[in-house]
Amino acid sequence: MEPSLQCILVAFGGFFLFLILTFAVVYKCRKELARRRQPPGAAPAVTELSSVTVGESGTLNWIHMGELVRATRDFSPDLIIGNGGFGVVYRAKLSSGVHVAVKKLSPDTFQGFREFRAEMETLVKIQHENVVKILGYSAAGSNLVLIYEFVENGSLDQWLYDTSSSIRDVAVTRKPGEHLNWKTRIKIVQGVARGLAYLHSLDTPIIHRDIKASNILLDAEFKALITDFGFARLMGESRSHISTEVAGTMGYMPPAYKEGCTKATRLGDVYSFGVLMMEIVTGRQPNIPFRGEDGRDVKLNRWVFNMMSQKRYIETIDSNILRGDFSEKNVIKYFAIASRCLNMPPDTRPTMNDVIGMLEKAF
Repeated sequence: MEPSLQCILVAFGGFFLFLILTFAVVYKCRKELARRRQPPGAAPAVTELSSVTVGESGTLNWIHMGELVRATRDFSPDLIIGNGGFGVVYRAKLSSGVHVAVKKLSPDTFQGFREFRAEMETLVKIQHENVVKILGYSAAGSNLVLIYEFVENGSLDQWLYDTSSSIRDVAVTRKPGEHLNWKTRIKIVQGVARGLAYLHSLDTPIIHRDIKASNILLDAEFKALITDFGFARLMGESRSHISTEVAGTMGYMPPAYKEGCTKATRLGDVYSFGVLMMEIVTGRQPNIPFRGEDGRDVKLNRWVFNMMSQKRYIETIDSNILRGDFSEKNVIKYFAIASRCLNMPPDTRPTMNDVIGMLEKAF
């Protein structure tokens, strides 16, 4: 082969090798750039139907985001049935015909998809009749969504107060002027107590930290189901008991929170449960002060304790409850249990198992 032809072939060979290497580098750089543009740990832009099986506890279904967009009419405000610090809840009907509650989480709820998925795999293990069931989840980019069982009678606060102006399509079976009677309210209290006792008794206890009326759902038979119980901020073993963040709702939080003690404990949940007990039978919101007899604003706990000191038990009860449904003896026993849950110091409060025993004995 002539030297000149040999040089030309070598030159072409080098050129093609350069092109191949260049394309490889460009492809890798573009792939890395696309990865970095996603939120930390985010899921791919398109997901496929799949599921995660967790031992004998059940299967957590992975639902395609497109299915949820269709089922919620692109997350239409008309289908909102609840909202809170963790996100907005929509009523939806999947293509299978199943009615579900779809919670679109706030963007800052989780640090990334891996953490989100790990927590969902933990949540699916929770199986109790007084804790709402999680059926599936989905993720697309920064959008993280949870799918829960649909609970027919909405949340407890929607029955205690008129929330129809701010939340649509709630308490769908409720008739105008229909209210919870004394027996049903006791049933709800007992259900919440059982659900909390279960969460507290797990091998890795779950501390709710936000027990309140809007986080209690009611099924068709008015069985209480706890929802919104902590998510990733509480589930990990190292975080189940200690947190540097204040979590909860004003009026329900233990007094220690005001002093900067944000440690998540079972007894903190017991305190919030005691507040909820007072709210359920008085029909008054603990986080909103109201005008007392002396013309000054007063909060629920202080008002109830003041009325109890004057032995005016009957006057504390929600006027929507028929007076023939309960006796003064019933009310005295009820507030005695609630008061113990609000004890200070915290270690003098009963456990939730103790509370269940007291409620069963009293009612």
